[in-house]
Amino acid sequence: MSKRNFLEQEAPANYVAGLGRGATGFTTRSDIGPAREGPSEEAIKAALARRAEQQGLAPPTAYGADKKKDDDDDNDPRFQDPENEVGLFAGGAYDEDDDEADRIYQSVDEKMEKRRKTQRELREKAEREEYEAKNPKIQQQFADLKRALSTVTDDEWASLPEVGDLTGRNRRARQAMRQKFYPTPDSVLAGAASGSEFETSVQEDGTATSASADQVDGTMTNFVNIGKAKTKVLEARLDRSINAGTSTSDSASGATNIDPKGYLTSLSRSTTQSAEQIGDIKRVRELLESVIRTNPKHGPGWIAAARLEEVAGKMVPARSVIQRGCEHCPKNEDVWLEAMRLNETHNAKIIVANAVKHNPKSVRLWVEAMKLESDPREKKKVIRKALDIIPQSVVLWKEAVKLEADPNDAKILLARAVELIPLSVELWLALARLETFENAQSVLNKARKAIPTSYEIWLAAARLQEQQGNANKINVMKRAVQALARVEAMPSREDWIKEAEKCEDEGAVETCQAIIRETLGWQLEEDDGRKKIWTDDAESCIARGKYETARAIYAYALRVFYNKKNLWRAAAELEKNHGTKEALWSLLEKAVEACPQSEVLWMMLAKEKWQAGEVDGARIVLGNAFNQNPNNEDIWLAAVKLEAENQQHEAARSLLATARREAGTDRVWIKSVAFERQQGNSDAALELVNEGLQLYPKADKLWMMKGQIYETENKLPPAREAYNAGTRACPKSVPLWLLFARLEENAGVLVRARSILDRARLAVPKCPELWCESVRIERRGGNTTQAKTLMAKALQECPHSGLLWAESVWYLEARTHRRPRLVEAIEKVGNDPILYVAVARNFWAERKLPKAMNWFEKAILVDPDYGDTWAWYWKFLVQHGNEEKREDVLSKLTVTEPRHGEVWQRVAKDPKARYKNPEEILKAVAKELDER
Repeated sequence: MSKRNFLEQEAPANYVAGLGRGATGFTTRSDIGPAREGPSEEAIKAALARRAEQQGLAPPTAYGADKKKDDDDDNDPRFQDPENEVGLFAGGAYDEDDDEADRIYQSVDEKMEKRRKTQRELREKAEREEYEAKNPKIQQQFADLKRALSTVTDDEWASLPEVGDLTGRNRRARQAMRQKFYPTPDSVLAGAASGSEFETSVQEDGTATSASADQVDGTMTNFVNIGKAKTKVLEARLDRSINAGTSTSDSASGATNIDPKGYLTSLSRSTTQSAEQIGDIKRVRELLESVIRTNPKHGPGWIAAARLEEVAGKMVPARSVIQRGCEHCPKNEDVWLEAMRLNETHNAKIIVANAVKHNPKSVRLWVEAMKLESDPREKKKVIRKALDIIPQSVVLWKEAVKLEADPNDAKILLARAVELIPLSVELWLALARLETFENAQSVLNKARKAIPTSYEIWLAAARLQEQQGNANKINVMKRAVQALARVEAMPSREDWIKEAEKCEDEGAVETCQAIIRETLGWQLEEDDGRKKIWTDDAESCIARGKYETARAIYAYALRVFYNKKNLWRAAAELEKNHGTKEALWSLLEKAVEACPQSEVLWMMLAKEKWQAGEVDGARIVLGNAFNQNPNNEDIWLAAVKLEAENQQHEAARSLLATARREAGTDRVWIKSVAFERQQGNSDAALELVNEGLQLYPKADKLWMMKGQIYETENKLPPAREAYNAGTRACPKSVPLWLLFARLEENAGVLVRARSILDRARLAVPKCPELWCESVRIERRGGNTTQAKTLMAKALQECPHSGLLWAESVWYLEARTHRRPRLVEAIEKVGNDPILYVAVARNFWAERKLPKAMNWFEKAILVDPDYGDTWAWYWKFLVQHGNEEKREDVLSKLTVTEPRHGEVWQRVAKDPKARYKNPEEILKAVAKELDER
């Protein structure tokens, strides 16, 4: 078949000639047939509506019905007109079924909308009210103020100040207009530059030399004339000062009377004010002038204007302003008092005379008038004249009594005062203080009848009886409580405690105790937690230093809760810290009688007896404790300690043997081994350890002591075997693992020490002590890189350990990086004594000694039982503290008696340090810290 020519081939489908060169195809009517336009949408709607009307039906939803749709759904294609559907049903015809479905859906929607309408409206209303409450309009915010304007009178409207230009907008505009600049010709600048040149040499006539001798410009500086002018100004000032301070006779005779001290004081007061201060004073002056001009009856405005002038250093205008204020506000005593303050004494007397004429009932003015007088007689005249006008003033009567030097005259005045003012408690009490005992009783009885609701009068009566030694015979406070409760004037418990503290401060101890005894249980029921409330009250009093009040509270609480050993211990601590030895013994004897089963109270009493040197008394106490608590290990061990401290070793050994038979516990065996080690009997100690381990194989301390005995005798294989057996029997004992690892490290076998610590961390996960020991082994072995790697893992596993952070910062960080790392550590760890010690040591290294001392004290406050903190603080004070501070630390150490600490425990539990007191242990620990 021959291939046809290209021009003779058929055109491909949809080919349009010339399309490649930009031509476009077109379609004619002959291609699609005759054109005819269908009915419009409006015509279709009208036809369907007419058909529905003829059939008696509702118009179709798509065309005739009104739709209730939200504005947000207008563009949603799911709810468009059925004739305009797109997609799958775009070519479907809308028929009667569709119309009926639309009507059904519409009826359902309307019904659902009616059901939800009420709830929706309530919800919308609540949301609207909440929004308006949170975002009120400005009109609503000022609604109450607008309503209050209805009460403003015409005079108040007229007295409102005029609104001036307070913003300064126009003033700034005027200043801007005056500050316009114009370019200056070059000739003027050149002339000014050449004319202002001068040399630094001075001729004999005082003029500066110039380029030519015959040219003397007006701008040349004459230094001699300047010096003379300054001298004349200084002389003029001195002359004015002389004339101001010289009397007439001195001026006539030519003598001077200058007070150098006062002159220098006046010079110090004459401070130079800056331009800004002067501008501020001017603005405030204008504002205050507007205030007093628009409302001249406003006293504070006059006072403020006068004080402004005083601040500006203008005393004469200040006095003038306040004088005008007195004229406009004659009934305002504050204005008169300000005028008296601004004037001298002579003028102030004249002013106060006018003031009391206008204000005869003002007590303050009469008192100030009395103070202006220097003669006591004149003072009395003023006060008595004031009392004639104001006889009901307590203040004036008190001032009158103060002026009387004779107590009899004062009693006469007070007797008259209480007649005129029978409801003044102060006057009754003052009169009672001046009378004898019998007369004071009579006065207080009259006062009690006049003022039956006053508890102060009852307190005064109780103190009066205490002064006469009748406090135990006459219970005034009991009658006081009954009387005050009868008239419903009984103060609260807290108020009575405050009054008791006041009595303690004034030395009325018996009255203080009577107040607590009669009022502490007021309005407290048995179910109100009285023990907790009274304990808190006592602790609060101790914190405020009111020890007698706290002692009275504990005494009352112990009468109610006689068998509560915690209350007895708290009371004993109070006596121990703030009482006497005899009072403590007496209290503890009562305590063991009330709580015979409390071994703690028995041991406290025995310890106090022993520390006081009464060893036999301590033995008697412990014997009584044995009778009340047989086979109690604490009492057994206390008896052993007593005998051992008094060098009665055989008695102590016998007691331990009896204790092992009758009260056999692992603790008794441990104390027995420790006692033999202290005596140097290693064989006996080892025998006791083996016997104890047969009875108590889970006692880790026995395994540790066995290993330490072998280690002391340099028997490393038996020690290693003991530690190994102990770790198998007690895998959770951290000190046992540490001793085992340190044994291998001291033997030089670091590989085995690492292995032991790895096993320990598996047995006791997340233990900071084990991680820290692993880091220290690497650090002491010189492997710093491995130490840092282990420390990173340790901080990931124990991020809140102060021990790890302190070790990391102090030994693995550069000096310059310590402070930021310490800040980070404090943020993560919080209160930790070891970390606080690291912070203090860092400040110590930086020579910031006050901060270092502050952080050492913080560390002690966080945990006073941690002995290493005390040792570091002592080491610091030895170098940088004073003797008083060191004595204070030793006294607090004796009271606290710390028992824990990494180095402290190692030193304190050393058999060689058995008889050392806390002070000696402190110094030994500090010495060991120096060697670390």
